[in-house]
This record gives sequence, structure tokens and C-alpha cells, in this order.
Amino acid sequence: MLRTYCLILPSGQYPFLCPLQVVIMSGPIAVVIVNWNGLQYLRACMPAVLAQDYPDFQVVAVDNGSSDGSAAWVESTFPQVLLIRNDTNEGFARATNQGIRATEEAYIALLNNDARPEPDWLAALVQAMESDERVGMVASQVRLAHRPDLLDSAGIEVDLLGMAWNRHFGRPVAQEPTEAVEVFGACGAAALYRRKMLAEVGLFDERYFAYYEDVELAWRAQRAGWRCLYTPAAQVLHLHSATGQQDSAFKAYHLNRNRVWTLIRHYPAHRFLVLWPLVLLLDTASWMGPLLRGRPDALRGHVDALREWRWAWQERCRHAHWSYSVPLAPPRFHADRMPRDHV
Repeated sequence: MLRTYCLILPSGQYPFLCPLQVVIMSGPIAVVIVNWNGLQYLRACMPAVLAQDYPDFQVVAVDNGSSDGSAAWVESTFPQVLLIRNDTNEGFARATNQGIRATEEAYIALLNNDARPEPDWLAALVQAMESDERVGMVASQVRLAHRPDLLDSAGIEVDLLGMAWNRHFGRPVAQEPTEAVEVFGACGAAALYRRKMLAEVGLFDERYFAYYEDVELAWRAQRAGWRCLYTPAAQVLHLHSATGQQDSAFKAYHLNRNRVWTLIRHYPAHRFLVLWPLVLLLDTASWMGPLLRGRPDALRGHVDALREWRWAWQERCRHAHWSYSVPLAPPRFHADRMPRDHV
């Protein structure tokens, strides 16, 4: 039976590698939904989540100081949902970690508030996860809400130049395989994680605040020897960049800052020795193009990442015993690929 709780947590620092300290529920799956002023999206998301045909799961909603009545609506409409309230916007990474720490389930599913899963979404994710004990992440088939026949994401891939992509973005769903396949990582908009994996490699890095945190976690997990599967049977409709807004200054800043941090932490040195001209050219283009259009936010993110490079390098050194031989995709720029810098 589902139980009801409401936590009110003050603003503050919650290091992403600290132990899971709050244990208040039991069951095989916890679904964590982070919300910030997304009442209009929650009206479609929450009923779809609670209508899952999986027999035993708990839903956790983490509200990041919304001012649109989101938290009150969830509390009054769905009393079976665990509601965690923050005073302010703590960011996607920290809020997600709060939801994970508030549970003890073996699997943690993440779902964006602007996503709407099919009834068998959870069941399909679990089936893929349980195919191998070294599978630590499962990616959903995320479709564009305005064009359900086209993909938003079939997992994450990172290419040889260190650029992360929404795998198969824009590809017709009809061209997708019917069986699960191995991929680099899972898009945090709709994913399943194994708690055992998170206990080993750590949770989302809260310094990222938002964007690229799923890429960094996937890279960390891959280096530690964990696998990720993409299962086309776990289907979700997603409103592309609804919360962050596609061309916002906030998004440009955090994507560029967090991408540089991730490269410092994980990009293999032996690849850089060979490909450094192309890596630096692509890195420069990521902020130069927006700057020439009068948008300096990508450059600010880039500069701030380099200004704070020491902690990222320390993280690299701390995990130097992990493998750097992770599967990186060829650097092909096709229409059916979407760089994470744009999503």
C-alpha cells in the first residue's frame, strides 16, 4: 500500500556523494519527478505515472520552490505521492538526489514533469534492467509529444570528440529496433537506475545544477564497468525543452559549463593526444557561434568552467583507477542526431 509523506527541506548544500540518509519507504521502484513551476505539465504527467500497470511502485515529487501552486495541487490531488518541498529552486541534480535519498527501493526511475509515459513504461524498464546484473541504467524510448512518430531520444551517446548527443533524435519511430540494445547512457527525462550502481559510483553531481548531469553520471558508470540498455518498449511522450526553454541564456550557460567540466573529468587522454585539434575546434565553436549572434552566455559558462577546473581535475584523479576505454561513437553530424548542447 502506498503511504503519504510531506517533507519540507530548507535550502543548503547536499554533497552528491553523501550517504543515503533518509529511509522512509519500501518497494521495488521509486519514481522521482522533479518540478519547478510545471503545474500545466503535471496535470498530464502525474495521472499517467499513477496509471502504470506495474504492481508495486512509489511516486516521489520534489518541488523546487514553485510559485504556480504545483506542490499544493499534487498534495491535494494525489495524497499517495511522497511530496518533498524545497524553499527555492535547488536545481535538477540536487532535487533528484533528494528524491533518491528519501527512498530505499532497488530501482529508481526518473521522469521529467513534461513527460507522459505509456502504461507499461515501468514494466518494460524493469524487464531490461533485470536482463543482466551489470546493467545499471536503462534508457526509455522518448518520443516528441508534438510528433509522436519521431524520436526525441533513444538514449545518450558520446562521440570521439567528447560531444554528447540525444541518440537518434528526429528519427522515425518505425525505424527503431524491437529489442533492447546497448547504449552509452540514459536520458534523465525518462530513465531507470539501479541503486547498487548509484551506491558505487555516486548520485548526480549537484554542482551541475541542471543539464549534462545525466551524461556525466553515465560516463562515470561506464568507466566503473556498468552497462546501459535502451529498450524501445518503454515509451514516453516528451515536450522538448519545455521547462528549460530551448534558447534560454540559463540553458546555454549551464550546458557549456557542465560539458567542459565533464570533458576534464572523463575524456580519455590518449584520445586527446590524437584528436586535440578537432576537440578544441568543436569546443570553440560551441561558444563562438552564439557569441557572434550577440549571446555571450555560452562563453560565460565556458570561462567559468575553466576558472573552476581544479575540482574537476581532482575528480578525474580520484577515479583514475577506473577504465577510460568506454564506447564512444564516431563524430558524425547527421540530421537524426541532436547534440545535448541544444536540448
